[in-house]
Amino acid sequence: MSAPKIIIQILVTGAQIFGKALFEAGKQAAKNAKHTPEGAIGSDIAGVRNATSGSLTDKLTREHRMTLDEAHLILNLKQGESLENVLKNYEHLFKVNGPRPAPDPPTTGAKAGKQPAPPTHSHYLQSKVVRARERIEAEMRVAKEEDSMPPPPSGPAQGNAGGSS
Repeated sequence: MSAPKIIIQILVTGAQIFGKALFEAGKQAAKNAKHTPEGAIGSDIAGVRNATSGSLTDKLTREHRMTLDEAHLILNLKQGESLENVLKNYEHLFKVNGPRPAPDPPTTGAKAGKQPAPPTHSHYLQSKVVRARERIEAEMRVAKEEDSMPPPPSGPAQGNAGGSS
């Protein structure tokens, strides 16, 4: 056999092996994407899938797509802190992760033609901070509504109320 024929045969065989391996890897990736193991943390968005009961807390968790614990972690708060602390931490984190004002470009001088790179910020983190504040405020509203509700009326009195002895 000649040298060019051997080289071509090696390349074709290598390409076939590589193609089969790539195909099998794609099949395995598709299989892995469909499979969600029971109790997997990464596949559940903030415990929303487990919020299946009809309770008000689960309803808020599904609505805001965030648990109350996660909201407290994002805003660096402890359970039961006041609305004032929630808003203080929210404003600080929102401002820190927001876009910074661009400096005024010099009109004359050596740096007049060069523009600095636009400042970066994290829209994702800002949205998480907003959602965390909304989740905590919703929970506080529910707690306040429950406190202001009068107790349910009791049924008719039992015993000898007006009966003979």
